[in-house]
Amino acid sequence: MSVDLLVFGPHPDDIEIGAGASVARHAALGLRVGLCDLTAGEMSSNGTVEERLREADAARHVLGAQWRENLRWPDRRIGREAAHLEEAVAFIRRHRPRVVAAPYWSDRHPDHGAASAVLTEAVFNAGLRRYAADGEPWKAEWICYYFINDSVAPSFVVDVTDQYDLKRKALDCYASQFGPGPPAAATRLNSPLFRQLIESRDAQFGALVGVPWAEGFIVREPVVRPTLMKTREP
Repeated sequence: MSVDLLVFGPHPDDIEIGAGASVARHAALGLRVGLCDLTAGEMSSNGTVEERLREADAARHVLGAQWRENLRWPDRRIGREAAHLEEAVAFIRRHRPRVVAAPYWSDRHPDHGAASAVLTEAVFNAGLRRYAADGEPWKAEWICYYFINDSVAPSFVVDVTDQYDLKRKALDCYASQFGPGPPAAATRLNSPLFRQLIESRDAQFGALVGVPWAEGFIVREPVVRPTLMKTREP
């Protein structure tokens, strides 16, 4: 199935942390949104693979994406096998997205940076006629990068005020990672301060443009505007 927006996450819950409300916004606009987790997060301190896959599917329903797949790459080994790049290229060619969203390349978690690198290559290689991977060549319009942990000044933000409660509900689906209840192990994720960190970032991005909530994105190329007019064309 071709999609308008294909969002990749290194682990189940990363998409929701960085771009969950944007997923919901695009789905609400009637656009076709697909989600892909690269790993099942099997190295996480809390939760089983089965739990995390169930949680991810529940979050997908909350956000309104049409489907969600998991490539089941080994956790903490993203991009270390040559087959990963070929699989990502084939996945992009199969689903033919207009836009790909991937994690920002600079992040405290090594898997997030590794995912960004392999997905950037995959988006480029998917359009090469002579690149050896399954499927017909496909060129996405562009790749946008969302923030999971670390952030910098975004290239642009998306007003997600109307969808922010859906982001919260999607994060709540990940009880194994964020609580409630006593976790098997105390982690950065199940501290109440982690949710505060997410929301303070999204509130700051929103305040910068005069809305309650926004999610930020980075692109590597200039953003084209038709005129210098801020809100409408002349």
